[in-house]
Amino acid sequence: MTTLFRTVRHAAILVAVAAAPALAQDLGIAVGEQAPGGPLETLAGQAVDLSTFLGKQQPTVIEFWATWCGNCKQLEPAMRAAHAAYGKTVRFVTVAVSVNQSVERVRAWQAANKMPGELLYDRKGTVSGAYDVPATSYVVIADKNGKIVYTGVGGTQNLTAAIKKAM
Repeated sequence: MTTLFRTVRHAAILVAVAAAPALAQDLGIAVGEQAPGGPLETLAGQAVDLSTFLGKQQPTVIEFWATWCGNCKQLEPAMRAAHAAYGKTVRFVTVAVSVNQSVERVRAWQAANKMPGELLYDRKGTVSGAYDVPATSYVVIADKNGKIVYTGVGGTQNLTAAIKKAM
């Protein structure tokens, strides 16, 4: 599958699903699977693999996110509260999708808003594809061994209850 085809496919899926929030575990990668790694980059352009954040004896919260995503904006206060409550024992990784945004746009957003945790860019959509991301505001939580214990989409997810599944 070409990169252009993957990008167009992901864009179509994101647009189709973003308007209607889904219930937890309805879409995307299956709960119970091992969370995959994959190539991402820091906002400074350094290559990093998602696997460096997974299975390191602490749970990991991953949000697939975009600067233009209304559901992500709605979820942001809950994500910040979860980071404040669990940031010392849980890793938080935000994966900025490359659909309709550049790394420069993400970098500018981060400078103005300071999202806590790691904010990484999925330039080629490889990680989004590996997680079968149905929409932005898609949250995946992996336990300390890297096993997926929760997935959900939308701006009103109960992150505290979801994180407790990984503890």
